Amino acid sequence: MRRIRLGRTGAEVSAISVGTWGHGGAKTVRGRPVGWSGHDDGLAASALRRAHELGLNHWDTADVYGDGQAESLIGALWGDIPREEIFLASKVGWDPGPYRHFYDPEQIRRQLARSLTLLSTDRIDLYYFHHCNFGPGEKYLDDAIDLFHQFQAEGKIRFIGLSDWKASKIARYAPRIDPDVVQPYRNVVDNTYRSSGLESWIEDHDTGVAFFSPLKHGLLTGKHDRPPDFGDGDHRSGIQDFQNPEVLAHYRRCRAELQDRFATQPEPVLRALVGALLADTPTGCALVGLRRPEHAEAAAAAGEPLSNKDAKWVRELYRQSS
Repeated sequence: MRRIRLGRTGAEVSAISVGTWGHGGAKTVRGRPVGWSGHDDGLAASALRRAHELGLNHWDTADVYGDGQAESLIGALWGDIPREEIFLASKVGWDPGPYRHFYDPEQIRRQLARSLTLLSTDRIDLYYFHHCNFGPGEKYLDDAIDLFHQFQAEGKIRFIGLSDWKASKIARYAPRIDPDVVQPYRNVVDNTYRSSGLESWIEDHDTGVAFFSPLKHGLLTGKHDRPPDFGDGDHRSGIQDFQNPEVLAHYRRCRAELQDRFATQPEPVLRALVGALLADTPTGCALVGLRRPEHAEAAAAAGEPLSNKDAKWVRELYRQSS
């Protein structure tokens, strides 16, 4: 597995890194599905062990994935896997607890202490603000920044991260927070990485970047021949494109084109979709959900950036009208 320097952190991490949102299983919050169905603890643990064997050394999780279930799965593995061999990331910001806001200082303290316990570690390598909603008038922003710096001074976290579904929000708050790593939503269809100004900010500040949902929750792989039934608690049930036969047919055609163009490469679809994102980001990696050992094996066969020519071709292929 190719490794990249994650910006100014200096950490050498796998170009395809391990996402564990799916390790939290199906979940509903206030009537809204926010998890992933089809989770199995044993398979997920086996996937993490296989990922370690294959050199995927950057694992990303969060306090709210399964209300701590994903963190607990990781924390249970240190008897098999040396903790120091994993660059471990977690997040805070989606569970307000008994407080008025996600980023209330007391809630952040409580969630970090809980994450450290569940992860069975005394420090988290990369700790993210999980989103960029800092309250009315950014009420909670300054105290949250100060608290993260305090955590660094106490040795509880090493680096600070900033994540959001919108690259424009990360670009807006990055100058205030000065994160070491950012985590934007990006794939070849949903891509405001450059137009938002985030790309230039990253380049100017030698910031690491971890793209999440590079496969658009699996939709872009073209594996669905009919609208799937994900069941209760799966966030994909709220994504309309999964229920649109024309969209699914378009992505199946894209899949066939990728398999033809990159036929000599292992895992041609995964390699193309991720490689197109890595082509313009030397300090970047892509987070891919690995819920089974075979997912880790597929990921380990990809991770190389495409040429600029091939990356452009992939982007244009997916943007064609179905």
